[in-house]
Amino acid sequence: MGWMHTARFLTTAAQLHHLPALAVPEIAFVGRSNAGKSTCINTLTQHKQLAFASKKPGRTQHINLFQLGRGNVMDAVLADLPGYGYAAVPQQDKIRWQRVMANYLVTRENLVGAVLLCDPRLGLTELDEVLLEVIRPRVEEGLKFLVLLTKADKLTCAEQAKALSIARLQAGGGEARLFSALKRQGVDEAAQLLWQWTHPAADTTPTDSP
Repeated sequence: MGWMHTARFLTTAAQLHHLPALAVPEIAFVGRSNAGKSTCINTLTQHKQLAFASKKPGRTQHINLFQLGRGNVMDAVLADLPGYGYAAVPQQDKIRWQRVMANYLVTRENLVGAVLLCDPRLGLTELDEVLLEVIRPRVEEGLKFLVLLTKADKLTCAEQAKALSIARLQAGGGEARLFSALKRQGVDEAAQLLWQWTHPAADTTPTDSP
């Protein structure tokens, strides 16, 4: 998906009011720390270090925006939200970021979709369920939602089928798909879906040519 490969850094923000007001569609990537969120974004965009993955959670407690579009034309934005649930983060920081993320998901006007990254070996955790409850009203109003089961290569075919079936039941009006950066399982399908979310009126799909 050549369109995804146009991704480039736009800005970073520690607070919601630091985010620029944008008119183009925005898709948020959320999930627990170590769920493979950064790897997923980097794989979809074919940029090895676009989304920063660090074992030091304090370095990733920002909302990072990446713009998409050919040339100088921005037609969509990806928002990389901080991973949550990391045990080493002080409780007060956890609470602060839970509020920031919840407010972002509820109030961001140009948000058209959200991708929840989940390690299928662990399933949806309590924090994932809290996030689902936060965005459920917006999903009911039309917000696109996808549970992406990362690291699918670590499961057998039978385990993949079971995890996918469970995730579809828990998605609450959204979709669920398998994804493996290592095996490139589900990469093209996920990229195609994000294109459709941000270009609902387009009659054709993007190509790899400029």
